[in-house]
Amino acid sequence: MAIFKKKKAPSPAEPVDLDAVMKKYDRESNTRVWEGKPRIAVSCVLAVFSLFCIYVTLFATWLEEIRLTSFVAFIVFLGYLVYPAKKGVQKVNHMPWYDIAAMVLGASAFLYYTFSAKTIVQQGANFEWWQVVIGVVGILALAEVCRRSVGLPILIVAACFVAYALIWGLSNPTFGGKLEYIVHYLFYSKEGILSTPINVCSKFIVVFIIFGAFLERTGIADFFIQISNCVVGGFSGGPAKVAVVASAMEGMVSGSSVANTVGSGSVTIPLMKKTGYKPEFAAAAEASASTGGQIMPPIMGAAAFLMADYVSVPYSNIVVRAILPAVLYFAGIFIAVHLEAKKEGLRGLSKEELPKLKPLLKKLYLLIPLALLIFLVSSNFFTIQYAASIAIIAAVVVSLFNKGNRITPKRFFEALAAGGQGMIAVAAACGIAGIIAGTITMTGLANMLINGIVALAGNQVIIALFLTMLCCIVLGMGVPTTANYCIMAATCAPILVRMGVPAIAAHFFVFYFGIVADLTPPVALAAYAGAAIAQANPMKTAITSTKLAIGAFIVPYVFALNPAMLFIDTNVGSVILICITSLVGIFGVSAALEGYLLHRMPWYQRIISAAGGLMLIYPGITSDAVGIALFAAVLILQVITRKRTASKA
Repeated sequence: MAIFKKKKAPSPAEPVDLDAVMKKYDRESNTRVWEGKPRIAVSCVLAVFSLFCIYVTLFATWLEEIRLTSFVAFIVFLGYLVYPAKKGVQKVNHMPWYDIAAMVLGASAFLYYTFSAKTIVQQGANFEWWQVVIGVVGILALAEVCRRSVGLPILIVAACFVAYALIWGLSNPTFGGKLEYIVHYLFYSKEGILSTPINVCSKFIVVFIIFGAFLERTGIADFFIQISNCVVGGFSGGPAKVAVVASAMEGMVSGSSVANTVGSGSVTIPLMKKTGYKPEFAAAAEASASTGGQIMPPIMGAAAFLMADYVSVPYSNIVVRAILPAVLYFAGIFIAVHLEAKKEGLRGLSKEELPKLKPLLKKLYLLIPLALLIFLVSSNFFTIQYAASIAIIAAVVVSLFNKGNRITPKRFFEALAAGGQGMIAVAAACGIAGIIAGTITMTGLANMLINGIVALAGNQVIIALFLTMLCCIVLGMGVPTTANYCIMAATCAPILVRMGVPAIAAHFFVFYFGIVADLTPPVALAAYAGAAIAQANPMKTAITSTKLAIGAFIVPYVFALNPAMLFIDTNVGSVILICITSLVGIFGVSAALEGYLLHRMPWYQRIISAAGGLMLIYPGITSDAVGIALFAAVLILQVITRKRTASKA
């Protein structure tokens, strides 16, 4: 029996330019071209910014307004320095005069607040016209940095809310009065730009971004891929399983689904295609696994810190509760790629292609910084910032034992610069998310949205969950993880809390569905990036990735309807039961979508399998019993059919 299905030999493909893929699908990669001395100067400014952030978050005791406005001033200054106004070919060492002007004016607006913070705090709500102008300049400058580094979707959402406030949302009769109130609320108070998102970003997220930059230079990403190859690469459809396992591990320290897709996908996608996976499936497997990295503790795309602040629980509490849902999500993708491999008769990598285990075991020390971080955070010996700072030092020490990736003074400087650059987009998005949340609060839109969906759902929680899911997917399209979650926390989570869902479960629910937007057409950035590497059809890839990530659509309903998965009001027995039933349920739904269990499934078996899977996902003894019965029936039919086929052969 042939291992591979006979196919027409594909025409040779041109090698993929990974930098071009990143620039097309990841706004953060569209940077100015600095070379020579200007490049050194820009890198120095970025490195100084990283050191400034570490100093401020660890040692400074400044007034909060001073700390936040100086941080945003840096972000605005660096945003124009690093990101050009538009995509495309950039002139080397060139920055137009209007960018210089915007950079200076925008940074100066926030620095004015920095140096006048005490006066402004005591001033109350009475502002001079020129202070309103300064506020408008600051808001617009930050918005432009966000457009350049993040993209338009989040700005469109913010613009709609601000326009609503200016036209209908405020009771002040004059346009000038409304404008002054909005500027005061969004720029000068701690309810807009300087609210929770930017506060958490400047205190916690920045240190973890710097930690990620240092950890990346230890060679840990390649280690994750190699160890995944060693563990699962030899099994049926091995390269796809490697993509799932490696992306789960890489997601623990990364905060971008597109960067994850391109980083590990450059290795795993060609291997999957070589093994026999269709290009669309190969790209979708990597994209869905890489997007799942955003829900994998301890970093969770930096949203874990925001969630801890919004829900008022310790960060370690959020990390622990995130473990089971994340494992189930990746288990769902793993099951799907396994079934696809069996359906297509695909093999794993040969023994010659697999890396040797013994040399890899000698590199386990690369995990020490990550393990140390998790230990320090969970033990509460230090603050989150100190824990991350100690982990950075550990990464540097660990690298000294890895000859090929030793952090030399040059690499140390590069890591600081990379960390500084990595903060720009996250902070800009957090600032705009603060504007969105502030406008919603200012106008009372949050209550209107909550009351509308609660009235539409009646007393049915499942309907409220479905409507909230739709809101999250639409509002989350093209928006980075951190800003995405901020918007969901302000607009959608209160709806579920009003319906009786525990606050933590509600926040996890909206967080998951906000992230799913990276896979869901039409703005499936991670899927499109994977398609570019695989040279596959982007829309087919997005649809396939949505199918593979079915766990992301199922798991949130499980913990919203039965919070035992999040360790809320439960015991060990209940947690084990819900994990088993959820895993079997995901298996049933995945099998139905793939059309394969022990062999190909006819249409009626796919319907029964899907129904059984969904029943197992809905909590309750009756629904679990019905689900088990339906899935068992399909399994028995599959066994009988296979035996008949074998006896005839």
